[in-house]
Amino acid sequence: MIAFIGSVFSPWYRWSGRADPEDNICINVVTYGRGGRWAMTDRGRAALRQTGDSFTVGPSSLRWEGGRLIIALDEVSTPHAQRLRGRITVTPSAITDVEVPLTDDGAHVWRPFAPVADISVEIDRPGWTWDGHGYLDANFGTRALEADFDYWTWGRFPTPEGAVAFYDAVRRDGSTLGVALRFDRDGGCEAIGAPPLQRFRRSNWLVRRETRCDAGQAPRQVKAMLDAPFYNRCAVETVIDGHRTTGVYEALDLNRFRGPWLMPMLAVRVPRRKGWRFADA
Repeated sequence: MIAFIGSVFSPWYRWSGRADPEDNICINVVTYGRGGRWAMTDRGRAALRQTGDSFTVGPSSLRWEGGRLIIALDEVSTPHAQRLRGRITVTPSAITDVEVPLTDDGAHVWRPFAPVADISVEIDRPGWTWDGHGYLDANFGTRALEADFDYWTWGRFPTPEGAVAFYDAVRRDGSTLGVALRFDRDGGCEAIGAPPLQRFRRSNWLVRRETRCDAGQAPRQVKAMLDAPFYNRCAVETVIDGHRTTGVYEALDLNRFRGPWLMPMLAVRVPRRKGWRFADA
């Protein structure tokens, strides 16, 4: 799931001229596998409430409580119009102070808050309750993604000590970004020598995919997740420092996203709900 202020993939936000991020807010929830559902409702300013430790968008919310992030969900999927209700609890092993500029002028910043975390998921549908390992990060920006980037990939992969994360991008000016970080369970972080970028099979929408993998090995998709004309998310198996690991990976083609032809397609999957009234308002 992703919580947005200024919903960067929303056609409504682009069509508004991106003048008011707080008038295009969203909590995007996606479940995978049989019966998987998608919810991404773009909401207006009336649906937003913020405090120092909570963020509420209409019927759903995120709040910090005793060192845990509690996410309460109450969304409607598109196009099935089914309710997605439940609770997700993210318990970080530590919170890092790492902040990575993605452009030289700091217009885009990546914050891996909790690269190592436990997660508990309780969704009110049979079989949709589980515990596992999780991850929490954030991206901040003062310009549109497609204004500064042509393409990027990101991946987070568990290791015996914690996790590694890779951020690779091609900027609009032709320069490249290559970030490779190792995190331990206490929040420690160190830059590492990244293994080579290696391509693997394109997505069903033919989005190019490549990730870091030890020389002589080959990355591969082991679970399909989200496939769109400009974006792909999947579980990828790779080998890092001799350790075989499976993590979440994404590839984003901003050249495709830049095209105006895509926005009407996205509007079908991202409904707009401008108004909202809180029960105590």
